[in-house]
Amino acid sequence: MIPYSENSMSTDNLSEADSLPYLYVALPVMNEPELLAQTLSCIDSQTYRHFKVFICVNQPEHWWEDPSKAEFCKNNLRSIDLLKSIVEFEVIILDRATKGNGWKGKQHGVGHARRIIMEEINKVASPDDVIISLDADTTFSDRYFLSVAHSFSKNQHIVALCNPYFHKEVNDEKTNRAMLHYEIYMRHYFLQMDRIGSPYSFTALGSAMSFPVWAYRAIGGMTPKMSGEDFYFLQKLRKFGTVLLWNDELVYPAARFSDRVFFGTGPAMIKGASGDWTSYPVYPNFFFNEILETYLLLPLLYFQTFNTNITRFLSAIFDLEDPYQCLRENNKDMDHFIRAFHEKFDGLRILQYLKTENSRIFSNDEENLKSFLDLYYPEMKKKLKINWNTFSFSKSPVAELTKIRGFFFEKEMEQRFISILP
Repeated sequence: MIPYSENSMSTDNLSEADSLPYLYVALPVMNEPELLAQTLSCIDSQTYRHFKVFICVNQPEHWWEDPSKAEFCKNNLRSIDLLKSIVEFEVIILDRATKGNGWKGKQHGVGHARRIIMEEINKVASPDDVIISLDADTTFSDRYFLSVAHSFSKNQHIVALCNPYFHKEVNDEKTNRAMLHYEIYMRHYFLQMDRIGSPYSFTALGSAMSFPVWAYRAIGGMTPKMSGEDFYFLQKLRKFGTVLLWNDELVYPAARFSDRVFFGTGPAMIKGASGDWTSYPVYPNFFFNEILETYLLLPLLYFQTFNTNITRFLSAIFDLEDPYQCLRENNKDMDHFIRAFHEKFDGLRILQYLKTENSRIFSNDEENLKSFLDLYYPEMKKKLKINWNTFSFSKSPVAELTKIRGFFFEKEMEQRFISILP
C-alpha cells in the first residue's frame, strides 16, 4: 500500500480543511453495544473533525413480546444509553428500538435502517457532502475520515468509494477458518471480475462504502431491503458513474458469526462452519472466461446474435428469443448498445449466471482455487509452500488459509491501485 504522508493528511491548515467535504456517518446498530463502543472510539479518534454521526438503533417491535429476544432488547437500550452519553462529537439518534418504536410488519432490518439514516442525512446535507456508511462492528485508524475526504476532494466525479477492507483474525480457530474461507471467496471473485474487465469488479460492504450526496439523490436513494442493500445500492451507483476502488486506509469489519441478515459475512460463516459453502463457491475459471468471450463479442453482437451459454441464459431469464434485439432497437450506436448490455447483464445477473452454471456441474472449491493459481500466479503458488495435494478449506491448517488470504489481499490491493493510474 502507498500511505499518505503525514503532511498530506494533516488538517492543521484551516484552508485545507475548508476545501474538503463535510462528512455524515451512517451507522445502523442492532444488539451490539460492546462492538459499538469500539466503533465509537474509532470515530472519536479521527483527526478530521468535520463530521456528524447519524445512528439508527433498530429491532422488530415484536421482540418486546418474545422472551428469547429479551437480551437483544436490553442490549439495544444499552446502546441508546451509550449514545446519549457522548459529548465528544455530535450524534443524531434514530430510535427504532425502544418499546413502541420498533419495526412493524415486514419492513425491518439493516437495509431499512440504512435507508432511514440516509434519508435523514439527505434532508440536511449539501450536494457535495459525503456519506460514510459504517457498521457497528467495524474499526479503522484515526486517519480514515480524512482519507475519505481527500478521496472525494481529489476525485469529484466519482459516485462512490468502495474502501479496501481486511478481517482481523481472532483467538478462535472455527471463526478464523470460516472467515478466511469467505474472504478468499470474495477476493477470488474480485480478481476474476477484474481480470475479465467487468464494470462490476467491486466488493459491496455496507461497512466500507462512501458516496457524495449528489450521487445519492441522482439515483433516487437506497432501496430498502432485508439484506444485500449495499450490493444493490452500489450496483445502481455503478450504472450511473465511476466507483473508486482505492484508498490507502483500510476498514476492519469484525469476523463473527451473525444471523442479523440473510447473506453476507456473518451468515456465510454460519453456513460455512456447518460445512455448506454452496452459496459462496470458488467458481471455475471457465465461467468467467465465458463472460469475457461475450464482452469481446459485443461489437459483433451489435449486428447479429450468437448462440452462446450467456445468450441462452439471458433468453431464459428475460423470456426473450433474442435478448440483444431490443438493445439494438433502443440504442443508436455501438457504444450505447454496449453500455446497455452491461446495464442488462449487471452484477446481479452475473452472479445468477455463475450460480446457475455452477449448479449443473460438480465443482470443487479446492480444485478451482488451484486452477486459478496455476493459470495466473504459478510462481506464487509455489512460493506459498502449501501442500496442494492435500489442501482442504475444512482440514488444512488455518495458517495455510492465512497465507492464501494474504496473497489474494495483496493482489487485490495491487489491482485496486492500478485502477486509479492514468
